[in-house]
Amino acid sequence: MKNRVQDITPLPTEWIGPISITGNVMEEQVSVPMATYETPLWPSTGRGARVSRQAGGVRCTLVDERMTRSVVVRAKDGGAAFSAWQSISSRSDEIQAVIATTSRFAKLVDMNRQIVGNLLFIRFECETGDASGHNMVTGAADALLGWILQEYPELEYASISGNLCTDKKVSAVNGILGRGKYVIAEMEISRELCTKQLRTTPEKMAQLNLEKNLIGGTVAGSLRSANAHFANMLLAFFLATGQDAANIIEGSQGIVHAEARPEGLYFSCTLPNLIVGSVGSGKGNSVVEQNLVRLGCKEDRAPGENGRRLAVLCAATVLCGELSLLAAQTNPGELMRTHFKMERG
Repeated sequence: MKNRVQDITPLPTEWIGPISITGNVMEEQVSVPMATYETPLWPSTGRGARVSRQAGGVRCTLVDERMTRSVVVRAKDGGAAFSAWQSISSRSDEIQAVIATTSRFAKLVDMNRQIVGNLLFIRFECETGDASGHNMVTGAADALLGWILQEYPELEYASISGNLCTDKKVSAVNGILGRGKYVIAEMEISRELCTKQLRTTPEKMAQLNLEKNLIGGTVAGSLRSANAHFANMLLAFFLATGQDAANIIEGSQGIVHAEARPEGLYFSCTLPNLIVGSVGSGKGNSVVEQNLVRLGCKEDRAPGENGRRLAVLCAATVLCGELSLLAAQTNPGELMRTHFKMERG
């Protein structure tokens, strides 16, 4: 068999920042890499990073973390499916023991179910250490599926992935139950900074967020999503750090909240489905490894700490880019003038 030839597609990459970050994971100023062909994204996100240093930092709170895989089995009827679920859900210790045979890092967090007719969908949710955990949880689910079919011979195999996960697709379930890291990034910006650095006011920002992200998103039929361009920053950060780029689909389902307060602007980005890891598939690339080292995400820490740090850095990057773009859109013509100047010289 011939060796596979791998072509390398170059991606322009620039380090942005540093971004000042506080919260329950880290207190630091860190520059971040962004790999993108959309070059105006660099100075725009850089403006948000500059504001972060002058406003006291982006406060990032890690709320939850779990990776999921759902299996689906077939019962004789709905009653049999429900009876099987009642039994399975009472055996979490045995289920964790099965998971432990597949990975020393995977830990059961919760199980959820949906029953449709005679089909039983079981969503397994696990902590996965520093890995994003796709393969880890799929391996655990595969073992659990075998265990279920052995323990419950009245059930039949339907699929190892029943779409209740939900992986790389738009859904409501991930935002409700969580998939990946759940991070809230927020910042309080004085009126002076809004005027000098963002060329806008807290009132204009809050109104734009309401009319564009919330009402406009509702009119468009957006699902658990109210933001301008989370996907831009997510993709650039994912590519530079070796993440599975397709996970920006669920990752970009986040919400911006903005309030005009007497002292200035409160601005937040909530990302409940941030799927990142500092180890695992995609991390063998030497450039990616160097980037992760420079980000401080390859340190000798307790399991999971490097992955949490990476998630917080990603969320802070998203906030910086979102803040800057929305500020530009409060001023007629600014967005296109800037893009033409940067992309066309």
